Amino acid sequence: MTVHPSGLVTEAFEAQRDRLRAVAYRVLGSHADAEDVVQEAWMRLVRQDEAAIGNLSGWLTTVVGRISLDLLRSRRAHPETAYGQESADLVVTPADDPAPDEQVALADSVGLALLVVLDSLTPSERLAFVLHDMFAVPFREIGQILGKSADAAKMIASRARRKVRATDRPAGPGREHREVVQAFRAAALGGDFEALLRVLDPNVKLTVDTPNGVVVTLGATEVAAGARRFSGEVARHRPVLLNGVPGHMSWRPDGTPLSVIAFTVTEGRITGIHIVVDPAKLASIRLSAPA
Repeated sequence: MTVHPSGLVTEAFEAQRDRLRAVAYRVLGSHADAEDVVQEAWMRLVRQDEAAIGNLSGWLTTVVGRISLDLLRSRRAHPETAYGQESADLVVTPADDPAPDEQVALADSVGLALLVVLDSLTPSERLAFVLHDMFAVPFREIGQILGKSADAAKMIASRARRKVRATDRPAGPGREHREVVQAFRAAALGGDFEALLRVLDPNVKLTVDTPNGVVVTLGATEVAAGARRFSGEVARHRPVLLNGVPGHMSWRPDGTPLSVIAFTVTEGRITGIHIVVDPAKLASIRLSAPA
């Protein structure tokens, strides 16, 4: 039998929705997944006897945490889905707006650079770190979600925190970033394989969104070998931020989007290249070609 929540409970849930969505997004790194998790939490609330809920905020946080944890574990069990997840949310903004540095700071604050680091954590570590360090959820509640004691949850969060602090996060745009990208473009245009290897991190990761799915290439040698794809000249392009990472967007002569490319630079070398050529994803970008 379905129990319909009262108007007060419905109102209380709506008041919590933004926070729950933020929790799920920080844990999962996908706005779409976060929306699904919050909706599932609502469906579970509908089936719950509200008289049995002592603390609605804590109950909802626990439910969202458990659903998110299940999703994280599912990704680990099926790693092929994780590659596609990387580009599930495509946010492109002009880098030539009045305050691009503020845009980068905002993108970083909502977790883009941090999400890259969080991907290296185990599901339990990621959940514990996000809930405690970002949302001040008590370890007792985190332990309940993980099926562990409060002390064990504290140790997991501490381990995650050490990993996060020890991991280099991608730098925001600056002169070094521009110089490295320019060196890459020049080497690609000139077919200088050795110069390409000098600017690519040995473990560079190339991610290409195509109409047939996401293609991932790992390693400087492999990426450099295919660098001709970056060297094509386009008539219309402009600097952009792709999910907070500096890059360029290109358009065909008729004004339709051709591609978006972004580079992640860490300690003077390119550690990540993300290219989007999938027309369906490019069509979702509300950005006009320069005149």
